[in-house]
Amino acid sequence: MRPPPRRRAATKMSANHDNKFNFEASAASDDSIREVHAKLQSNKPDKPHGYPALPLVMLGIMCCVGFFGSIYMVHYSIRFDPLVVNAHANRAKPGEKAAVTLTRAQLGKSIYTANCIACHQATGGGVPGAFPPLAGSEWVAGSEERLVRIVLHGLQGPIKVAGNDYNNVMAPLGAVLKDEQIANVLSYVRQTWGNNAPDVEPATVARIRAETASHSGYWTAEELLKIGN
Repeated sequence: MRPPPRRRAATKMSANHDNKFNFEASAASDDSIREVHAKLQSNKPDKPHGYPALPLVMLGIMCCVGFFGSIYMVHYSIRFDPLVVNAHANRAKPGEKAAVTLTRAQLGKSIYTANCIACHQATGGGVPGAFPPLAGSEWVAGSEERLVRIVLHGLQGPIKVAGNDYNNVMAPLGAVLKDEQIANVLSYVRQTWGNNAPDVEPATVARIRAETASHSGYWTAEELLKIGN
């Protein structure tokens, strides 16, 4: 026998009712999840965009310091006297023999090599017709007052040295060399290549630098000859 039609219809309606309920529950569940997710997203702090300004500023400062520091070192490192540095670094330790103290003339050799050798040559003979010799020069063996002034402010114009005439320019080194460096290099010049004159002391250079601070331009041989020995 076939089941009554009414019972089959009721069963079909029940199934439809259950499917509809499950679908609505699923939809409600999805909506709830989206809502909760939206709330969580809104509560998250915003992520910063780009880089903070302070680290960039510090990086720029460090780059500038490195750049200008390298320029400074390149410009002034040639002025360091390695012999002076070594003279202080080689001090004797307790129990050791004392290091040999270098004379002013010995300390002045490196200064001469760095600043004077191009014109006056390693032999002190100068360049004929252009730059006067220092070996056997009456100017070198004579007044230290004149020599210090020449190194501080330079020399320009005609000058007679060892019986020969010269007419050129010697650049001033007063702004480049310190008092002790000038004393050392002049002591070297006055005691090398057969020259035999006393040391020049830093105190003498400092005094002449102060006395001639207002002097402008180069010295001339005529001006220097008026200065006594």
